[in-house]
Amino acid sequence: MPKHGKKYKQKAAVIDADTFYEMNTALEMAKNASYVKFDESVDVAINLGVDPRHAEQMVRGAVVMPAGLGKTVRVVVFAEGEKAQEARDAGADEVGSKDLVEKIKGGWLDFDKAIATPDQMRYVGPIGRVLGPRGLMPNPKVGTVTMDVGRAVSEAKAGRVEFRVDKAGIVHCPIGRRSFEPAQLLENFVALMDNIVRQRPASAKGRYIQAITVSTTMGPGVKMDVASTEAAP
Repeated sequence: MPKHGKKYKQKAAVIDADTFYEMNTALEMAKNASYVKFDESVDVAINLGVDPRHAEQMVRGAVVMPAGLGKTVRVVVFAEGEKAQEARDAGADEVGSKDLVEKIKGGWLDFDKAIATPDQMRYVGPIGRVLGPRGLMPNPKVGTVTMDVGRAVSEAKAGRVEFRVDKAGIVHCPIGRRSFEPAQLLENFVALMDNIVRQRPASAKGRYIQAITVSTTMGPGVKMDVASTEAAP
């Protein structure tokens, strides 16, 4: 178990580890439990009643956070011709084809999102071992392999987040920054939950949303009452 300092313990002492807090309360408590000077990310961990070992229960998707994520997102696009210009017009930070692939092979990874037109995947495929482990590989299932590159770039810049259930059946996802107003965190959280609920596999049995914990990057976790999220508008 990691050792925590005095400031962490002081904040954690305010949170009852055995209590499941109402949604709004949990978000505000997690935000207020921060004890560091930088503007931390606010993250949620959502335990799902799925078995990711079965392909049909692999929950994954993407959601555009209505209140954004409070950070600059650097986007690269693999495209040529008109689609390359469309990407530039939408605000892509870097656009290229085989030249961009070579740049990445050379060790350049100064970006947060990668988007590609379908025809470019024959060039992008070989660098999958570089992009994949970093969560940067374009994928049609989450809309990052697309002909609509302008929209994809705009959404990424606006705060589009991809999520995927891990081996333990948990989705980890940021919903904003500590500096956000509680209403902004709530808006983003509800958008994420709506999307995850829509992704429920038909073969998933029993309770789908089993547990939710919210925390800042360095702060203690706050357990959320799942029932309170189900009643959200």
